[in-house]
Amino acid sequence: MKLAIVGATGLVGQELLKVLSERQFAFDELLLVASAKNVGKVISFQGRNYTIIGMEEAVKRAPDIAIFSAGGSTSLEWAPRFAEMGTVVIDNSSAWRMDPTKKLVVPEVNGHVLRIDDRIIANPNCSTIQMVMALAPLHVKYKVKRVVVSTYQSVTGTGKDAVQQLMNERSGTEGPKVYPHPIDFNALPHIDVFLDNGYTKEEMKMVNETRKIMGDDTIGVTATTVRVPTIGGHSEAVNVEFEKEFDLSEVRQILENTPGVVVQDDVKNNVYPMPINSHGRDEVFVGRLRRDESQPRTLNMWIVADNLRKGAATNAVQIAEFMRERSLVV
Repeated sequence: MKLAIVGATGLVGQELLKVLSERQFAFDELLLVASAKNVGKVISFQGRNYTIIGMEEAVKRAPDIAIFSAGGSTSLEWAPRFAEMGTVVIDNSSAWRMDPTKKLVVPEVNGHVLRIDDRIIANPNCSTIQMVMALAPLHVKYKVKRVVVSTYQSVTGTGKDAVQQLMNERSGTEGPKVYPHPIDFNALPHIDVFLDNGYTKEEMKMVNETRKIMGDDTIGVTATTVRVPTIGGHSEAVNVEFEKEFDLSEVRQILENTPGVVVQDDVKNNVYPMPINSHGRDEVFVGRLRRDESQPRTLNMWIVADNLRKGAATNAVQIAEFMRERSLVV
């Protein structure tokens, strides 16, 4: 097994290495790949030093699996070149997610769609992943009709420079800005670029990706995505209307029995999901389960997950594990 991590020096790239180690993902050779400015740098991993190589060199060495976290333009240019060499590319950018010829996968939800000839597989948006983890088992039982979601997303979703901006503002230090406004003591209803319909690209990702992953274009989804000055993960207030009536205790039981989901819902003791507790965890945490008293067959819930883990690195590694366990990697 020859494994490549493309974008190894970024936040998600570094998290990928942690996840690979924690999950004891076995490989014979590891290629750490990054942009030209980082080629030649050395990264220590599991007691060994690895020298960063460039894209051309990585393609020539034809890895069995390449996990990309290097941005959309890089993925569009390089993923097909790796795929031509027989590499299975698992891409964390938005480049291939809505391509009808590519699979968009959360293994616990729709891993069954993967086939041996899949050479470029898209890793979904971080906010979408955690939401569908909770929605999917409920969709099977009650059929989701409409979802209204508001997100509270960590600065880590923007990258190292955004974290630095937050820390600089907190300490009163001048530095580069990645957001159009201050982020500390603030909330920005602006993630990615605004589109002609008034929504941001991030909001439309949640709409389109949810339908594709769950395999149901009839689901109505509307989203408002907000950047907040937190580090540990993304939070979501989700209002979901079902076609069928539900029992709240049954909803709780279904979620408690869903692999990868942890229910934290004991409001009498102030127990509910928070990003500070999800940091470094792979699970999706769900709480504040309650009926919407303004209309029938509608549930409110609060969903939290570490966006660098299940929202990115962990899900990508799980796809690699899924392909390998089912002999879908040649």
